[in-house]
Amino acid sequence: MSEASTALGVRLYPDLVERGGLAPALIETAAHHGLDVGRVTAPEQGRARFTCAELHSDEGVVCVGLGSQARYFMIDIRVSGEVLARGDVMDLAQVAQVAAAWRAGLTVAELTARFPFMEEIKHRSAPVAQVS
Repeated sequence: MSEASTALGVRLYPDLVERGGLAPALIETAAHHGLDVGRVTAPEQGRARFTCAELHSDEGVVCVGLGSQARYFMIDIRVSGEVLARGDVMDLAQVAQVAAAWRAGLTVAELTARFPFMEEIKHRSAPVAQVS
C-alpha cells in the first residue's frame, strides 16, 4: 500500500490516491474546469502532504482538509491567519469553484450567498478600554 493510500484511505478518496493527494487533485480539477485557483501548496512531510492543501491568492488563503470518517472537504478562508468563512462540501469541483471565486475578489458575503455550504464566521470585537 502506498503512502498516499495509507494517509487518504482508499475507500473514501480513491480519486485522490490516484492523483497523489489533495493538492495535485485540486490542481487537476481546477484545470479541468478552467478555474484559476492560484498557487496550490501542501505540507512537505507527513500525512498532511496528502490530506491538506492551501490555495494562495492576494485575497488570502483557502485551506482545505479532508473528513476522516466520511468523504467531504473542509474549507477555511483565511486572511492574515483569521478564518473569515468555512464550510464543508462533498464535491472537489466545488472546492475549486470557491477558491476561484475568492481569488477573483468576491467578498465573504458574496461568497456565502453563491455557495450556501459556506458560512461567514462572525468575530466579536475586542472590548474597548474605558478611560476614566
